[in-house]
Amino acid sequence: MHELSMAQGIFTTVMDTAESNDATEVTKVIIEVGRLAMINPEQISFLLDVLKENTIAEDADFVINEIPVEIECQECDYKGIVSLDGLDHYAPIIKCPKCETPRILILNGKDIIVKNIVIEKPDEDE
Repeated sequence: MHELSMAQGIFTTVMDTAESNDATEVTKVIIEVGRLAMINPEQISFLLDVLKENTIAEDADFVINEIPVEIECQECDYKGIVSLDGLDHYAPIIKCPKCETPRILILNGKDIIVKNIVIEKPDEDE
């Protein structure tokens, strides 16, 4: 269950960033998860909901956006998005949608990125 370690890593990043910016509250976090990151976004969401309890992120909205796989074909020079629909979630064999070769470079879709953290800070007058 590597989703737990991934959720913990994401949450630690959010909390470290919030604390280093003197946040009083985390209100929203946007996370990008590549289709080839081999994690289940629903499980990550559930685990983040558990981890945020009794913290300054307790009421935060954690938004997970799935990033498609983008490739460059080494045979026909196709460059673009590849659909993974119908492929094995844990070990997809990706082929060029144009010429069907597996000789491709993956350009995007493997990363997990905390894209944006929205925080509240104390008023300067206080």
